[in-house]
Amino acid sequence: MKSICFYFQIHQPFRLKKYRFFDIGNDHYYYDDFANDDIVTRVAERSYMPMAETLLQMINENGKAFKCAISITGTAIEQLQQYVPEFIDLLKKLADTGCVEFLSETYSHSLASLQDPDEFIRQVKAHDALIYSLFGQKPKVIRNTELIYDDDIASLIASMGFKAAITEGAKHILGWKSPNYVYSAESAPKLKLLLRNDTFSSDITRNFNNSDWGEYPLTADKYINWIAQLPEEEQVVNLFMGMETFGEFLPRETGIFDFMRALPRFAAERGISFMTPSEVVAKHKSVASVSVPYPMSWADEARDVAAWKGNTLQREALDKLYSVAERVNLCEDRRLKKDWEYLQSSDHFFYMSTKSLTDGVVFSPFSPYDSPYSAFTNYMNVLADFIVRVEEQYPLSIENEELNSLLLTIRNQASEIKALNKEVASLRTTVLNDAPEVAEKPKKATKRATKKTATK
Repeated sequence: MKSICFYFQIHQPFRLKKYRFFDIGNDHYYYDDFANDDIVTRVAERSYMPMAETLLQMINENGKAFKCAISITGTAIEQLQQYVPEFIDLLKKLADTGCVEFLSETYSHSLASLQDPDEFIRQVKAHDALIYSLFGQKPKVIRNTELIYDDDIASLIASMGFKAAITEGAKHILGWKSPNYVYSAESAPKLKLLLRNDTFSSDITRNFNNSDWGEYPLTADKYINWIAQLPEEEQVVNLFMGMETFGEFLPRETGIFDFMRALPRFAAERGISFMTPSEVVAKHKSVASVSVPYPMSWADEARDVAAWKGNTLQREALDKLYSVAERVNLCEDRRLKKDWEYLQSSDHFFYMSTKSLTDGVVFSPFSPYDSPYSAFTNYMNVLADFIVRVEEQYPLSIENEELNSLLLTIRNQASEIKALNKEVASLRTTVLNDAPEVAEKPKKATKRATKKTATK
């Protein structure tokens, strides 16, 4: 029996305000609160809220036969908690149904997997801790930022104990193979891979409201029939897309929510089930291994990472940012650490892209810049101030190895001081316990002296 695996991505960055060169060293707050509030609230009202309600309705109306997965970044959660807390409540209701799986990813939708493996691990752990605290789930399946994946990342993910990873079913990787199977990572054979079916995903995200498309209009029964007509041996169709597709890029007036609500009924008629990623990897064995020597993503026709690292501006900004990674992770300044997370969001580097991408049409409503060069200048001004703050705590003149040595010495001294304080406390307790016995002896002597004096 064929299965459909739906996954919806939710991400919102902390957008930067206009930050001038003269603000460096004087203004340590970098964010455009008005833009963040406006965009997050608007997208939540038009997309996130009605889509979550639609998913809840699909689950309840179909006897919990409909299942899906959601991936939401930590930066999105923080803003939604602040501006649209009722949406977080809806996500909790979805989690309580047992039909929605929450996936793992980087906390800030970062590019750490390409720049700093240690930071990648830290962010994933921070994200998963937040997911568990809110929704009571420990993610077992991971999707990296923008589905970025290669063999090195696979090994890193496997070392963290994940059962499976979600990535793009890119043609230059699969060749003649179909994405509608479970695969495994060649560099980590125990790690299973779920590959996005670009054709069926794009039929919803790009073609649903495209009147020039040969199959327009797309109806639920037509869509399910296409999936049913796939070769019998093909196991699962992975439909991965951003939640903004529903209500934002495809307005309610297009009938997109009605289309979604109708899918479970037609799927049941054709014997097609819905499964979460964890259920898919538990049910199906890997049919083959996949090798990805160079990083790929779900962006652009090339399915590479050029959208974020394709030009000199982007690479310079990334290298400059991650040059202070070790020092930031050593410090205890909570505000500095938060800024560090927010500045890593991949969106900042996407805005610097000079490449013409089909995805640019999707992201353009969220970009606050007139050009990639404006995005670069603004970001580098912010980054310059951030690095000044880092240097105030740990001067850049000190090499990382020397800094680590000094910090180790400080920590050792702190441990020694702590041990000595415990010893002092113990001795003080002993002295206090013995003190009454010392005080009693003079009193007895005084009584005896008094008796002798009276006898005389």
